[in-house]
Amino acid sequence: MVGGLAADGRVIRIDLGSDTKTRPTQAMRQAMAMAEVGDEQVGEDPTTRVLEERVAALLGKEAALFTPSGTMCNQIALAVLCRAGEEVIADKTAHIGNFESGGVSVVARAPIRELDGRRGIFTADQVKAALRHPVRHAPLQRVVSIEQTSNLGGGSIWTLPEIAAVAEVARGAGLLLHMDGARLLNAVVESGVSAQAYAAQMDSVWIDLSKGLGCPVGAVMAGSRDFIEDCWRWKQRLGGALRQSGILAAAGIYALDNHVDRMKDDHANARAFAGVLAQVPGIAIDPANVQTNVIVFDVANTGWRAPDLSEKLLEKGIRVGAMGPTQMRAVTHLDVDRASTTEAAEALAALASKRPA
Repeated sequence: MVGGLAADGRVIRIDLGSDTKTRPTQAMRQAMAMAEVGDEQVGEDPTTRVLEERVAALLGKEAALFTPSGTMCNQIALAVLCRAGEEVIADKTAHIGNFESGGVSVVARAPIRELDGRRGIFTADQVKAALRHPVRHAPLQRVVSIEQTSNLGGGSIWTLPEIAAVAEVARGAGLLLHMDGARLLNAVVESGVSAQAYAAQMDSVWIDLSKGLGCPVGAVMAGSRDFIEDCWRWKQRLGGALRQSGILAAAGIYALDNHVDRMKDDHANARAFAGVLAQVPGIAIDPANVQTNVIVFDVANTGWRAPDLSEKLLEKGIRVGAMGPTQMRAVTHLDVDRASTTEAAEALAALASKRPA
């Protein structure tokens, strides 16, 4: 367990607010300090090039591009794949529509056609029903976007048959496929399906380094060589091109070597957390739905408002996020062990079992 400070200065002993709360381990810091570096913008940073080659091979693509963030990956990919005014089909819970400050409409200038999937996963039939007739009054549709795993779906995993069915409909309609793979490796670790298999149908796909992998910053996007070349122009345009990025890329290489398989521990801790909450009357949660490291639950029937319960926990040095009036989210990661996860779950259960004053 690694402690930290909230924005208001309060000490947080157990931080389940997100897997972005991880801090680089001492060994990762050492790898960063020793990284060989050069000028990334002209292709001279050797460590960044190694990371990009690793991720391209991992995802089965021709080339890859290191960026400062996963949000930038989404914005760049959709800007490359879409022309202005063309539509992206995605789930209503998708990160691109809910957590990127409207960036898709600003950068790609693309509207989103939202689908009402189950726990963030929509069906081929839903995509088929969302296809527009080719009339001048409607936007052209260009991309179907999949989020693996689904964040607001509680870390739910898209299966290969589900992806294949959606891809078949998309290809039949002449659409491209993008994967927001922020937690793709969580799906890989839990399912045993390779990242390359999950990415095979995708025209663009990326993995985040700063979530389950525990890096301080960064994401890597992959696709065809031509796609990545076009992405480079957008990366430059958005101010994402770097200089001695090898210091950051070294963290990603270290994480790929040391932090992938251990995500199984995060998933086990998440299920243990959910198991404690499932015993509390009024908390709506199905532990069977906790597939990876994200736990989404509802406290409406406890009498608590999620922000109030979150605040009471923060007073105890425990952070669990409020995602709305009654919905909450906890995310396990490498900085929170089983003992701390259990302590947090029991503290939340004790509070939720009592009616708020």
